[in-house]
This record gives sequence, C-alpha cells and structure tokens, in this order.
Amino acid sequence: MVLLWYGTSLAGAAGTAFGLAAVTAACRVLLRRSERCAAQRGGRHTRGGTPVS
Repeated sequence: MVLLWYGTSLAGAAGTAFGLAAVTAACRVLLRRSERCAAQRGGRHTRGGTPVS
C-alpha cells in the first residue's frame, strides 16, 4: 500500500511484495531446519567443556 501511495506502479509493488514473501519463506525454512538439527544433536555442545557465551 505504501509503495502505491508514493507512486510506484502496481507491477512494481506486486514484485516487491512477492520478493519479500519469498525471502520470508526462505528464512522460515532455514530456521526450521536449524531447529531440527539442533534438536537431533541435543542442543548446544562445546568441544572443550567450556561454557557457551
């Protein structure tokens, strides 16, 4: 809506909205994958026995 208000074409605004939706979807997929991998490993572990900061 803001892009249309400031004079951007409908196609430009739709393209921007589609791009933002694609980036959001990709981030959600990567976050879920990361959470699954962390759950399979049992959370965070350190090699030397030092606490994670």
